[in-house]
Amino acid sequence: GSLVAHHPTLPTMSLTAEAAPEAVLFTDNETNTERLYGVPNAHPFTKDAFHRRVVDGDVRAVRGEPHGTKAAFWYRRVLGAGESVTLRLRLRSTSSPAADATATLAAREQEANAFYAAHLPEGATDEERRIARTAYAGLLWTKQFYHLVADHWLEGDPAHPPPPEVRKGQHHRDWRHLYSRDVLSVPDKWEYPWFAAWDLAFHMLPMARIDAHFAKEQLLLLLREWYMHPNGHIPAYEFAFGDVNPPVHAWAAFRTYKIAARRGERDRRFLARVFQKLLLNFTWWVNRKDEEGNNLFAGGFLGLDNVGLFDRSKPLPGGYRLRQSDGTAWMAFYAVTMLAIALELAKEDPVYEDVASKFFE
Repeated sequence: GSLVAHHPTLPTMSLTAEAAPEAVLFTDNETNTERLYGVPNAHPFTKDAFHRRVVDGDVRAVRGEPHGTKAAFWYRRVLGAGESVTLRLRLRSTSSPAADATATLAAREQEANAFYAAHLPEGATDEERRIARTAYAGLLWTKQFYHLVADHWLEGDPAHPPPPEVRKGQHHRDWRHLYSRDVLSVPDKWEYPWFAAWDLAFHMLPMARIDAHFAKEQLLLLLREWYMHPNGHIPAYEFAFGDVNPPVHAWAAFRTYKIAARRGERDRRFLARVFQKLLLNFTWWVNRKDEEGNNLFAGGFLGLDNVGLFDRSKPLPGGYRLRQSDGTAWMAFYAVTMLAIALELAKEDPVYEDVASKFFE
């Protein structure tokens, strides 16, 4: 009922089961290339071994020895109507003392109650507080470690069959600099576990009410040089970095700044850092999405998540061109937001007055 995990750069960890499992299963975290690609497996034990053992009854799928790079406790329980079973497992560093699980859970519940008491409106009813806590729990749950290195994804793993050529299409070919190895807020960790820039921007407004530091760090992160394209384009989402979404990043950053300011955190350094990078993004919009120079902006998915008759991320058939009033409206909104940020920064640094007049024009 106990596992020990060794890793060259992490502390030694143990996973202990309170109730003895029926079995402890071991395999290796290797891809089943035979099943996926029709190529013989380089390793006899693959990452889908637990499914094959538990569901298919294949006893040869798992290791006979108690070691591997992937392991699991196997329990079987029969439940009657209305019955429940609790299984307690503790993951901890072997250098840390074991804690009482019941007392720890009770302490965490008290901390959560105190946290929300300080962040939810005082006049909220019990039902409103329950709804808010449920919503915030969903928001916090969508944080996850996200690892995507575009260059590696395009070229594939040398030890495996080459990836399909479609990966090297126009959307990804120009984004070899993209290197994500961060904790990100994703649209939904269960159904949509990939980054999406404008979803993240919207999510940071409610996030700022409970964790302004994390909200600011997330908005800055997508503007850093390992995300933003050198030409100023903010990557849209995992499956098409080069797509165009409504320019809401400036608005989300300014709103996050003001939400934090109401709690006494007037972080002008954050606002200035965001503004500098957004100048690049605004210039990208002006140079790339107003091809005729007449201040009519088009291209990409520029509505409000509404599905249109045409795929706005691709050229129209027959050589037609689509002019989008919502694209131009978004850019007017972007300019007004940048003007507001510049005026806020100009209160303490007159250098920003010149940029403010530029956005006014």
